[in-house]
Amino acid sequence: MKQIVVGFLDVDTAHEALRQAAELAHRLDAKLHVVTAIESPNVEVVTSGGDRWVLSDFDRAQQAIDDFMATVSPAPRYTVAVVEGKPAEVLIAEAERLDADLIVVGNVRMQGPGRILGSVGNHVAHHAPCSVLISKTV
Repeated sequence: MKQIVVGFLDVDTAHEALRQAAELAHRLDAKLHVVTAIESPNVEVVTSGGDRWVLSDFDRAQQAIDDFMATVSPAPRYTVAVVEGKPAEVLIAEAERLDADLIVVGNVRMQGPGRILGSVGNHVAHHAPCSVLISKTV
């Protein structure tokens, strides 16, 4: 196994899925590709005196991933993609682009009404170009 793709949001269940994917990547000496999908990105311009900063959801997502990965020990080699789009579609597209061996998703909304209405994990499990590991996060 060379490439594992995992989705990330800055919430506890996604932290658990990423932690499990990172452990698996480390044990298998695989590269981990951490993906955040943003459906409606926002950009904020902040000025103070003569200084100007442009803050975007993309930058905040990248920082959240890097901050979380700093807590993972031992950390595997990893890359990050923050992409505009629907989470399931972005995960599948990134796995295809990288010719990934595995996608890791959490089991949030994989039971009860969420299963009927659809969830990221459910969609990925049915449309992935590779194997899918559904990680128990709740």
